[in-house]
Amino acid sequence: MNQSNTFWRVALLALPLSVFALIIIWPLLSSFYYGFTNWNGFSDTYDFVGFENFGKLFSDRLFMSAAINTIIWMAIAVVLPTVLGLSLALLIDSHVPGGPIFKTIFYLPICLSAVVVGQVWVWIYQPDWGLLNSIIEYVTNDRFNYAWLAKPDSALYSVIVAWSWQATGLSMVIYLAGLTAIPGDLLEVCELEGATTWQRIRHVILPLLTPATVVVVALSVINSLKGFDILYIMTGGGPFNSSDTLAMHMYNESFKKYLMGYGSAISVVLFLVALTIIRLYFKQLKKVDEIYG
Repeated sequence: MNQSNTFWRVALLALPLSVFALIIIWPLLSSFYYGFTNWNGFSDTYDFVGFENFGKLFSDRLFMSAAINTIIWMAIAVVLPTVLGLSLALLIDSHVPGGPIFKTIFYLPICLSAVVVGQVWVWIYQPDWGLLNSIIEYVTNDRFNYAWLAKPDSALYSVIVAWSWQATGLSMVIYLAGLTAIPGDLLEVCELEGATTWQRIRHVILPLLTPATVVVVALSVINSLKGFDILYIMTGGGPFNSSDTLAMHMYNESFKKYLMGYGSAISVVLFLVALTIIRLYFKQLKKVDEIYG
């Protein structure tokens, strides 16, 4: 009987594990290997260059700029979706009229692909007749045609706002799930003791939402490292590489300049950064489980 169960376990796991190894493990190992070569992505021949590609990273001005932009993206990607998601969750949980409708509306962007979201925000940022400039013109009663995506000073931040708009819905749902786990009796006791709304939020709700906050922050950081598709649609890393991130820089080096070896080295760095963040996330999650049980 045990031998039969083992056979079926192996048989049923063989196909999915094979597919996983083929589309995940093999490309990952290949990236590590090609990172030590000068392969151009097409040629059958290439040379092993050791750590030359990795050494080049620290002297590459575009790489350093992309790394700084990635840090900025991660920082804002943590703050905006977390604060907005928490605010919306608290508002909806307060039984505001039409709460379920608002919850559906706020969650809807996460159901859209990044390509669709990017196209929507390209229209919003359109200089001549875009929604944002039209609103500013209406409020100021003055002509306003600022090119948000064509200016180096605003391109990156404009894309981050669009990305955060999409990510806020997921943060809101996670916080709503956390709010349902808070005992209603505890909040009633706080109210009877004369605690104000802000005091209840600061001293009771926020501490009890720590596990949800850990999940929201970790997902925001990890997803920000994958912020390629919306960036590709909205700016392509421009203008003048001002909105380049590590993911976009890796793409440009690999598929536009045909420096597949160097692009693979960038992908290895990006992978190690993501792996470190995920490790810290699970470590922090373990601490939270020990505290809150």
